[in-house]
Amino acid sequence: MPVSERLLEILACPVCKVKVELKPDGSGLKCTQCKRVYPIRDDIPVMLVDEAVIEE
Repeated sequence: MPVSERLLEILACPVCKVKVELKPDGSGLKCTQCKRVYPIRDDIPVMLVDEAVIEE
């Protein structure tokens, strides 16, 4: 089961507190401001700064 829309509405980047969006391939959640991508493992978003990678 993918990440629910209700969960996406309340999740925010722990660094800059901006809304995150689901990546098109469903592999992670990307912050719209700082471009950090938080992974999704076993259908659970891992919202830890140490686990995030910065994408262009």
